[in-house]
Amino acid sequence: MPGGTPTPWSYFFIRLLFQFVLKIFYGTIVVENVDLIPETGEPCIVCANHSNSLTDALLLVTAIPSRRRNMLRLTAKSTQFGKRTFTSWLIESAGTVPIKRRKDYNNAPVDNSIVMGNLMEALELGDAVCLFPEGASRYHPSIAPMKTGVARIVSDVLSRNKDNPDVAISILTCSITYMHRQHFRSDVLVTFHPPTRFTPKDNPELLAPVEFEEIRLITARMHQQISSGTFDSPSWDLIRIAKLCARMYAPLGTGMSLGDYVRVVRSFLDAFKLSLTGFDGRNGRTLTGSDTDKSDHRTEEEEELKKLRQGLKAYQDALVRLGVKDDRIRRPLPRLTILRRIFIRLTWSLLLVCISLPGLLLWLPIFAATYIGVRNFTKTGPIWDTWDEIAQYKLVYGLISGICVWLGCMLVTFPIAFLTAVVVPVVMWMTLRWMEDAISSFRAFSALVRLFLVGTTTLQEMGHVRQELYQGVMKLAKALGLPNDPEAYFAESGGTEKGRVRGSWESKAKYFSIRRRRKRDWNETLRLYDKVDYPEEGL
Repeated sequence: MPGGTPTPWSYFFIRLLFQFVLKIFYGTIVVENVDLIPETGEPCIVCANHSNSLTDALLLVTAIPSRRRNMLRLTAKSTQFGKRTFTSWLIESAGTVPIKRRKDYNNAPVDNSIVMGNLMEALELGDAVCLFPEGASRYHPSIAPMKTGVARIVSDVLSRNKDNPDVAISILTCSITYMHRQHFRSDVLVTFHPPTRFTPKDNPELLAPVEFEEIRLITARMHQQISSGTFDSPSWDLIRIAKLCARMYAPLGTGMSLGDYVRVVRSFLDAFKLSLTGFDGRNGRTLTGSDTDKSDHRTEEEEELKKLRQGLKAYQDALVRLGVKDDRIRRPLPRLTILRRIFIRLTWSLLLVCISLPGLLLWLPIFAATYIGVRNFTKTGPIWDTWDEIAQYKLVYGLISGICVWLGCMLVTFPIAFLTAVVVPVVMWMTLRWMEDAISSFRAFSALVRLFLVGTTTLQEMGHVRQELYQGVMKLAKALGLPNDPEAYFAESGGTEKGRVRGSWESKAKYFSIRRRRKRDWNETLRLYDKVDYPEEGL
């Protein structure tokens, strides 16, 4: 096999641009298992879940380091091409291949034969091609049934080169997990799974004529791998409850890496799928007839899970209604301590806002342009059809307006523009860092005020409810094989992505890190309130 298509100069520029924009928009981007990515020259199809439109593709381009692959050939819906928009230029400049979708052509038949031929030729040259097997991006808690196109391409490539003993093609699955996909300074986990390698010699069953069952088995294996590394739920409500379980199991402040956090939430999520009537959480399908008879022995376990799930939902609803955090129910504070902390949090928040005011003037046009642009876009359709593109629109509007602010500042200060070109981005970044801490302090201030207003009797009753639920959560965690002492376990095995520190002095120093904020909760976003809820079911 040749060594892959030479990387065009525009790809280097586009990749750097993607990295810059994503690092600003998302607080932390964690990439796991980079060593599993096949190297340049090895034909590879990268497959991932697709919940965030163009942003998913941008993440994959930046997540795959250049030392492993020189470039990643993207695919996108054909309606994104040929427009006089920045998004269209961005897609075309990255060497993206247009794919026609029936839904974009009134469900009429579409012809992608030429495109598929081009993709196979790219693979035969040793390129890496990105495909999203779900077929479309969508704002939904579950992964859609995957189409068989990837497996068919593998079969076609092997069949075209069946007499070449050196031919080999890999499917590299990837799970993308957004804590809150469209919210500023949220966090993202990208997890690569072990690739599956195919050759004509080892996989004669994929040579033409191929049985559809073989294609279906490959597609099912891809679905299992991708769903195992992210949140795949029949409802938003179940994700909400699983996250509450994770917070109770590993309380606020536990030094847990983002990957470990996602896997813990996923473990609870899989367990709670069993509590749904007629739903088999292990394979994600509805039980029927004989299946139900075979699962009778799990009835008692499912009833316990159902009871725990209902209790957790009621408890989370009560927390939202009172405006307090689970950690304050777990560790009650004396009234005088609450008052003292209210004063400290408010003072610190106001101080940070004051020193951020000059930089906020630079950010104001960006926030305004992004807000207006996204608001107008969301009016064009329902949640399920537009919300998967909100992050994409925020990225594009933010980038364009940010460049305009930067150029405008250099124009106004033309005699010293060479200094402005450096000072303005530095000021804007430090303002963003200070605002993250200011908003976090204000969230804590608001939570403490609400906690002070809640009666002692109510807090005690909530404490009793929590204690009972906590016992159920820990019993479930033990059954799932999770560590008995999460705080001690993850303090040793967890990563440093959340600013995990050792010792009081290092903790204080890390708080002022220029690189990123030291978060205590992976659920945190740059908002004045804690983001714990999701869209109503059915939207």
